[in-house]
Amino acid sequence: MKFLSGSAEIELISFLVLAAMTNSAQIPFSWLPAAIAAPMPVSALVHSSTLVTAGVYLLIRFSPCFSYWLNVILLLVSGLTIFIAGLGANFEFGLKRIIALSTLRQLRPMIITISIGLSGLAFFHLVTHALFKALLCPL
Repeated sequence: MKFLSGSAEIELISFLVLAAMTNSAQIPFSWLPAAIAAPMPVSALVHSSTLVTAGVYLLIRFSPCFSYWLNVILLLVSGLTIFIAGLGANFEFGLKRIIALSTLRQLRPMIITISIGLSGLAFFHLVTHALFKALLCPL
């Protein structure tokens, strides 16, 4: 992309990716299992609504602007988050925390598909994940 030739644009995109990683609970910002202490309807909202998926949607919208190294960083951090969330889910006993960790595990393949250039597939996975998590926790 020719319009991303200056350093200010690259810094802006990097901060945007950092904000999306924070919002979608990537590994250094893993707030989702701690936030699951709410009642079940609120948990369904946290899992299927804008709180977690907004970061992934932000990455989908701005993915054409990402550089090669930003995609590599997203790929590595997402792989690490998949591993840590899966390992943590093996040692949890509460169903709500296991569902929160499964949400972390389901958001990472979306980010991996964004980082390899398949944003349409990531959006499809995002919509189907939100639908089935909402059906899992009915009001």
